[in-house]
Amino acid sequence: MTALIQTIDTADGAFTILIDDEGRVLASGWTADSDEIIGRLAATHRPTAIREGETDAATAVRAYYDGDLAAIENVPVHQFGTDLQRTGWDALRRITPGEPLTYTSFAATLGNPRAVRAAASICARNAPALFVPCHRVLRSDGSLGGFAWGLDVKASLLARERAS
Repeated sequence: MTALIQTIDTADGAFTILIDDEGRVLASGWTADSDEIIGRLAATHRPTAIREGETDAATAVRAYYDGDLAAIENVPVHQFGTDLQRTGWDALRRITPGEPLTYTSFAATLGNPRAVRAAASICARNAPALFVPCHRVLRSDGSLGGFAWGLDVKASLLARERAS
C-alpha cells in the first residue's frame, strides 16, 4: 500500500496526516515529524511506501480550526485493534464537541463503568488524533489527564470546542 502524508499549519502547531490508498486516515497528530506519525502504527500495519501529497483530511482540519467543528466527523479513518478498541474508537467519534466525557463515563459507554484503565488505554492507542477525538475524555475530577500530543494542545482543543 502506498500512503500519502501531508503536514499543515494549525493554531496548535504543525499537524501531520497519514492516509491510506483509500483516503482513510491511518494516523495523525501535532508534529511535523513524519516518523513520529508513522510510529503510531504497529510495524505490520505501516504502508510499504509513502509519498507527500494533498489530502481531503487536511481540508477538514482547516475547516475545524476555522470553526466548523463537525468538519472532522465524516473523515474516514482506518484503525487496527481489538474488538473492544474498535468499539471504543467508534464511541469516541460520537462524543459531542464541547461536551467531554470522563474516563468513567466513557468506560460506561463501552458497557463497563469500572473499566477506566481500558478506556484510558483505548484513548492512548488512538492513532488518528483529532478525527477520533480522544481529547474529549477527561479525568473524573475534570482535569485533563493525558494526551499523546501534549496537554497544551488538549486544553486548546477543548477550549475551542467549548467556545463554539
